[in-house]
Amino acid sequence: MPTYAYACKDCSHAFEIVQSFSDNSLTSCPECQGTLRKKFNSVGVVFKGSGFYRTDSRDTKGSTVSPAPAAPATPAPAPAAAAAS
Repeated sequence: MPTYAYACKDCSHAFEIVQSFSDNSLTSCPECQGTLRKKFNSVGVVFKGSGFYRTDSRDTKGSTVSPAPAAPATPAPAPAAAAAS
């Protein structure tokens, strides 16, 4: 169950409470019976895995990015033996 943060508009009392998703939001301050507002916090994002690339889940139609050219398939020539003097 998620934890929600509330703050009173009248007395500035702030607190957190664990509520179910189906529970209604709280409306009155437990300290002064004033009006409560729900505070929203930023959500942390965690990317796991080996990495993400520009081409992941992109449509190649109409894309201006060209794929990188492939490496040549021919092997490099062996170095020539030094001539004997």
